[in-house]
Amino acid sequence: TTVKQDIPSLTADLLAVYDLRLKVLRLCDEMQCLAKHGHFLPPNMQGLTDEQVQELKYSDEYERKCIPQGGSVECPDAIGRRSGKAPNEKMAEVIMKTITDAKEGVSAKLVDVNKVLTLKDVQDSLDKLRGAIMIVYPMSLPPYDPVQEELDMNEDLSGTQASLEVIDKEKGALWWAGKELMSEKTLSDYVGKNEKTKIVVKLAKKGQQAPGREQQMTEEQKKQMMAWQYRKQEEMKKLHEADDGDDYYNSAWADPKSLKSSFHGMGDIKWGPK
Repeated sequence: TTVKQDIPSLTADLLAVYDLRLKVLRLCDEMQCLAKHGHFLPPNMQGLTDEQVQELKYSDEYERKCIPQGGSVECPDAIGRRSGKAPNEKMAEVIMKTITDAKEGVSAKLVDVNKVLTLKDVQDSLDKLRGAIMIVYPMSLPPYDPVQEELDMNEDLSGTQASLEVIDKEKGALWWAGKELMSEKTLSDYVGKNEKTKIVVKLAKKGQQAPGREQQMTEEQKKQMMAWQYRKQEEMKKLHEADDGDDYYNSAWADPKSLKSSFHGMGDIKWGPK
């Protein structure tokens, strides 16, 4: 990113990466369910028992169309959202391996190795997931299956937690140093003209309060600090247990007359009944 870039275009570029990354993560979650329990049931059959389906004379028209490559295995869905006709072990492994690769491609840990996450990188992860679905389900999935909806860009997130995470391009804003970056300015108005300047900006919806600041310590640093505090407490506890209150008054070093007694040869004399 160049400091000459205006704030609106920078916001749009970052939101494109942000929203597409969220799509990849949502797709990964749904594909895990697909690998375990098969395709999505029709909305009118979801949550019903087999007896209720027969009584109401409902049928899944995609049951014979959406057969995974190599056949299916029975794995009922406990919540009744999916058909229970899961891909076989080999095809399920294809899906799960692709999910792992896709998540690694958009992982937040890329920051730790100074790797830039671009829109092309996120799109590549999405294409990998699409390719895995085409391999396992060559006849495609039902149009109402969340996996297919995500791939077709027809997902309906209304009423879900995911809808709160997505930020529309027209409603996005950038925050830095506790201030919202104004749309009529460029990045250089805030950080100067040095192209090597590195800053951490936060995405948020317009009109919202300032997002939380970056953590001052990493999780590993927090663990190390807590371990140090625990060791310190244990050391103080042992010292407290070893301290018997006023017993130190009986120590030789605490006797103000010890020097005089040593001169008179009376240092080791003890008084008391035999």
